[in-house]
Amino acid sequence: MAKKWGKRRKASPVVVPQAFDAAFGAPAQARPSGQATRSGRAPASSTPLADQLSTEAPGVSENYVVLPRSLAEDMPLPWQQQLAALLAQFHDTHRTLSWPTYRVVPSRPERLVDLDEEQLAEAGYLVELDSEGEMVYRDRTGRRVENPEETVALVPCLDPIARKPADGGAGSGKPGAAPMNIGPQPVWRATGRSGSTASPAASPAQAVP
Repeated sequence: MAKKWGKRRKASPVVVPQAFDAAFGAPAQARPSGQATRSGRAPASSTPLADQLSTEAPGVSENYVVLPRSLAEDMPLPWQQQLAALLAQFHDTHRTLSWPTYRVVPSRPERLVDLDEEQLAEAGYLVELDSEGEMVYRDRTGRRVENPEETVALVPCLDPIARKPADGGAGSGKPGAAPMNIGPQPVWRATGRSGSTASPAASPAQAVP
């Protein structure tokens, strides 16, 4: 039988791509050491989102990720479809939590010594003069700020990112277009042959602006 079919060849090893390991949860240590470094790529991270958000990205803080709605809705359609599917899964998973109403305030970092009293109050600080005439900065607990020249606070500022108009009806024109201010209709006056001015002609009904 072996002579008829020839010598049976030894089965070649199956190399599983790294993407399959990440998708099915196979740890990188379970693979042979020769296959782990054969592609020259680092193993997939188990916390890809945390790794991405830990970089310096716009709108990302320690506890929140802000996506301006006007920018997100202007992205290409395939990108919107993928994000919509991810947000749907996220909201369905955490819908039972007690969600508060978040208020996003655009802010910029400023030093305490560069702020006035109103800006200091909004940031939670106050300034006063001591007995020696020196300016003393304190936080909302009354504790003195030792280095106000190096202390940075967030101060509200104007949002540089344009927003879409609230009224997006069919008759509103292009988004962000300013409405036209049309004044009253002009009144035409006829002149006689002798050059004298005749009585004004009947003017059309004027719309109240």
